[in-house]
Amino acid sequence: MRRRGNLQIRLLIGAAIIIFSFVKYCSRSDTNEYTGKKQHISLSTDEEIRLGLNSAPEMAKQYGGLYPDQQAQELVKKIGNTLVSNTIAKETPYRYDFHLLRDPETVNAFALPGGQVFITYGLFKRLQNEDQLAGVLGHEIGHVVGRHSAERIAKGELTQGVLTGVMAGTDASGAQMAAMVANVINMKYGRNDELEADRLGVKFMINSGYNPYQFIEVMKILDEASGGQRVPEFSSTHPSGPHRVEEIKAAIEENGYTPPPGQ
Repeated sequence: MRRRGNLQIRLLIGAAIIIFSFVKYCSRSDTNEYTGKKQHISLSTDEEIRLGLNSAPEMAKQYGGLYPDQQAQELVKKIGNTLVSNTIAKETPYRYDFHLLRDPETVNAFALPGGQVFITYGLFKRLQNEDQLAGVLGHEIGHVVGRHSAERIAKGELTQGVLTGVMAGTDASGAQMAAMVANVINMKYGRNDELEADRLGVKFMINSGYNPYQFIEVMKILDEASGGQRVPEFSSTHPSGPHRVEEIKAAIEENGYTPPPGQ
C-alpha cells in the first residue's frame, strides 16, 4: 500500500515538473522584429552576445585555433562585414565577427549566439569564389538574425524539464523513451531553422551584390566532400539534398534576382 502511495506521489511530482516547464517555456514568447517569427527565447540579446564572446575562444581551440594566413582571415572578415553592412543584420544589436579556423579536415561552419561566425579551413579551401564564401557566411548570419541558437537553448531547457519530470514519475525505460522522442522533436526543429537561415542568407547575398546561385554550388561541394563516405560535419547539422536546393531556388526567385549580363 505504501509503495502504491509513493508511486502516486512520484507521478504527481513528475507531472508538476512537466507542467511548470511548459508554463515557463510558453511564457517566454516574443516576436523576432527582423524575421517576424514568433519565438520562445529565454536569453536577452545582451546575454546572447556575452555567451557567444565567452564561448568563442574555446570553440576556436577545438578546431586548432585560427588559420595562420592573415590574408585569408581578412577575406573572410571582409565578406562577412559586407554581408552585415548591406542587410538587416546591421540593424541588430549583435557584435558580428568572422573567423577562419585552422582545421584542414573538418568541413564545417557555424555561428554562436550574438554574432561570432566561424568557418573551417577544411570548408574554405573547397570554395571556388567569393560568392560561395558569401553563401556560407550569409547562412550563418541568418542563424544569428533568426536567434536560432537562443531559441534552441530555450527548447533544450524545456526538454530537460520534461525529462526530469518523466524520470521523477516513471522508471528508467520510460525516461529513455522520452529522451528518444525529445531528440526527434529537436532535430526537426533544427532543420526548420536551417531552411530559414538559407532564405535569409540568399536575401543577404542579393542585397550585398553576390550571386545567390553560387550557394547552390556550395551544396554540390558539400556533397562531393562526403565522397560517398562519412558525411561532412556541416551536412550533419545543415541538411542538404534536393529539397533544400529547391528551397534555395525558390528564395532566389522570391527576391526577384536577375543575374547581371555575362553571368
